[in-house]
Amino acid sequence: MQALRYFFRHPTISILETCKTLKQINQFHSQLLVNGFLNHPDLLSKFAASIALKHPTNIEYAVQLLDPSHNPTVFALNSLIRVYSKTSTPEYTFRFYHSILLSNQKPDNYTFTFLIKSCAQFKDLSLGLAVHATVLKYGFHQDPHIQSGLINMYAEMELLGHLKDLFLDINQPDLVTQTAMLVACARLGDIAFARQLFDKMPDRDVVAWNAMIAGYVQCGEPLKGLELFYVMETNGLKVNEGSMVSVLSACTRLGALDTGRWAHEYIGRKKLKIDVTLGSALVDMYAKCGDINMAMEVFWGMKEKNVYTWSCAMGGLAMNGYGEKCVELYRRMRHEDVMPNEVTFTSVLKGCSVAGFVEEGCKLFESMKNEFGMVPQLEHYGCMVDLYGLSGRLDEALNFIYSMPIRPHAGAWGALLKACKLYNNVEIAELASRKMVELEGTNKDGAYVQLSNIYADFNKWDSVRCVRHKMKSKRVAKVPGVSVIPWP
Repeated sequence: MQALRYFFRHPTISILETCKTLKQINQFHSQLLVNGFLNHPDLLSKFAASIALKHPTNIEYAVQLLDPSHNPTVFALNSLIRVYSKTSTPEYTFRFYHSILLSNQKPDNYTFTFLIKSCAQFKDLSLGLAVHATVLKYGFHQDPHIQSGLINMYAEMELLGHLKDLFLDINQPDLVTQTAMLVACARLGDIAFARQLFDKMPDRDVVAWNAMIAGYVQCGEPLKGLELFYVMETNGLKVNEGSMVSVLSACTRLGALDTGRWAHEYIGRKKLKIDVTLGSALVDMYAKCGDINMAMEVFWGMKEKNVYTWSCAMGGLAMNGYGEKCVELYRRMRHEDVMPNEVTFTSVLKGCSVAGFVEEGCKLFESMKNEFGMVPQLEHYGCMVDLYGLSGRLDEALNFIYSMPIRPHAGAWGALLKACKLYNNVEIAELASRKMVELEGTNKDGAYVQLSNIYADFNKWDSVRCVRHKMKSKRVAKVPGVSVIPWP
């Protein structure tokens, strides 16, 4: 897009870069009108494009400038399409695409790059397919930016089959396109295909390595992720913050505290910046691996925190038995005007369960719905059952399950079962176990084993034999436990 390089050099337009406020833009606009500069359609288009690109928060101003124009340039309309593709209203991009067609001008490759980005945002398959077909019509299907954009669009729609068909039709995909495909397949869980791509890539940048490592971690193979990171590091590639987030996530899943500590030291040695994402990953790793003191040391040492950082810290405190501190941290977060999210409430409700704060937990659950407008998910209902149950209020826990607006899940019945075992209530325990068997089906051994153990705890040996006989008749086998050897 040659014009992008040169139009800011126009002496009148270049001054706009110094404007900081809408008032200054208005003053500048007045000067252009008084001096007659905006009588030229090309200069008007450049002025509108400059506002859109340099001051995207004032995009409506640029739109109002172009609306009366009978012949806005493709460059100006592309600028509006580009800005709107990054907003919460990406559908507006199609209005300006329509303007290009009405002006008897042809859209270019940049037009479609941003239209595809808009389709990826609101995940409309029929519209995405229509844009893809139009790309083919205009002959832009070999443009690398459009190819990677289409890959990202189909990935956002979780259409793995469309992704593969698209990629196989690309002649000699470049590094950007190959990396985009690798990232998409790893994210969608086809880790085998992602690894094939990775191994065939003649050049692999840090983005490709990070995507492959993250893919292994997300697909439940954290050990392979760590092994690949070791290969990456020994090959002399420059490790960045994204690499270490995946490494820490792998350590968290493995419960490998020593490896996590090594990763933390490595971050310090490489002088990597501990930003919000990396800091949150460190807090989460230490908390879930049992070193809550170090988790909180990292947390308080972070200069910037977001809601995920606070939620990780709260969840870690609850997990490690510090329920009261978890609730105190929630209050502090609200005092600092950080808005909670669904994960926050899962963490603080667990904290209330640990601390035995039943009334506090009930208030928080209600505030989640009434104050913050969130719809409680299954895990929140499970936390509430746990809250009542661990406090010995088993009847209230059972009534809460029956009053749930959604079908009670195995997690809710499991929380009740745990409380029944704690307070020796065989009647409700038997009910909870049977409900879990119904929900989990014949392919799950856990519910049957728990039911058998419940009967054994209360010396009901005939019932134990009955459950074990049923397991044999349904061919339900108890899955053996496993151990994890820390890496490296």
